[in-house]
Amino acid sequence: MKKLIKEPLNLIVAGVGGQGNVLLSHLIGRALVSQGYFVSIGDTYGASQRGGSVASHVRISGQTCHGALIPSGRADVILGLEPAETLRMLGQFGNPDVVTITNTRPIYPSDVTSGRATYPNIDELLKLIGKLSARVIVVKATDEAFKLGNPIFANVILLIAFGVLPLDKKSLEPILRENFPKEFDANRAAFYKGMKLVRR
Repeated sequence: MKKLIKEPLNLIVAGVGGQGNVLLSHLIGRALVSQGYFVSIGDTYGASQRGGSVASHVRISGQTCHGALIPSGRADVILGLEPAETLRMLGQFGNPDVVTITNTRPIYPSDVTSGRATYPNIDELLKLIGKLSARVIVVKATDEAFKLGNPIFANVILLIAFGVLPLDKKSLEPILRENFPKEFDANRAAFYKGMKLVRR
């Protein structure tokens, strides 16, 4: 078990209902537990589970279990499946040292699709995310997932968060095999695609 850079290490996985961020947080949590860490996970939902805000709080410790919800301003890593939700989580839980990983593909809420509101410009969103983060990793995860045949693979592509968490490929592959026995090869391909995107 690697020593954590911070005790506890606080991760928020942010997105909207239907993107699979709850699953993503639980994959990360199970991989961390398999490495001997204590992990607490708490999920918070907006008014609408599908299309509404969903945030998973993951608290990682080498010593003890912590309360599941991360205090405001105390996230160490924010992993966003949707850019506006990434920015929203940064506003509440970010700090000058936070590392942010974000997908670029927007999901438009009903107010935007009905014409009652407008969605922010993506380039402006990414600039704001950069200003509020010590380090940013921007990934076109949904675009790459479409190339692999299914947009839901975006959450597995974003397992690249292991680069800033105490995980490695060896600890994550068994979790993917266990959770996706029939689709293991496709999910492993998505995982490897994420690693290639970060190296690039």
